[in-house]
Amino acid sequence: MRQITSDYGTLRVGGLDETFRAMVDILREAQTGKINPISVGLSGGSTPKAFYQWAVRGKALPEEIWKKCLWLTSDERCVPLASDDSNFGNADRLMLTPLDVPTAAKIPWPVDMPPEACAVAFNKLWTRLFGADRGFDVCFLGMGDDGHTASLFPGCSLIGSDLADNFAAVEWPGRGWRLTITEAGLARCARVVVLANGANKASVLKAILQGPYNPLKLPSQIHRGYASRVTWLVDEAAAAEL
Repeated sequence: MRQITSDYGTLRVGGLDETFRAMVDILREAQTGKINPISVGLSGGSTPKAFYQWAVRGKALPEEIWKKCLWLTSDERCVPLASDDSNFGNADRLMLTPLDVPTAAKIPWPVDMPPEACAVAFNKLWTRLFGADRGFDVCFLGMGDDGHTASLFPGCSLIGSDLADNFAAVEWPGRGWRLTITEAGLARCARVVVLANGANKASVLKAILQGPYNPLKLPSQIHRGYASRVTWLVDEAAAAEL
């Protein structure tokens, strides 16, 4: 994969299989020297779904790697896990269950609770398991064609706030309530990996990396604050305007 350096992290540009292999390599690297399992924040979207199927179909996510991971999601919709709209539900159905990942290694949001109570409960669970001053060891995120990342959307009230919690609930106009990692939570992550594929991402990726800094308009620009820990995995179509 060819590399591009930016103020927002290192871009690695290549095909989908290269992206998926890089994701596995990043998990392997994050486990180096660790005794305890690492925390992994999965994302929603079409690319993660394709990764899950690729990992199972080709047995490309080795047991020695997935056994040393605790699996969560970096953001979630306020729907039952059985819903096709559930980020964790999709990860479980498409990858975790087919790989026989044990229940103890799966940590979904408590989506049976009201959104704000769910966020409070998840923060408490996170603090008990990992500590309030830590984020994910590896946090996978997407980038929308409007520049959003996780469930931090353009104009989101969480962007630029002084909220110290790692996770929060927020209502996305027209899309309902979401549960999401916050700016503070992202800043505490050991490694952030942003996935962006497709020609529809090209112009917004250019605006994020080369345009004026305005994270309220382009939330993915918040990654500038911890750029040394950010890797972008993008295809040639998404990188076409760089």
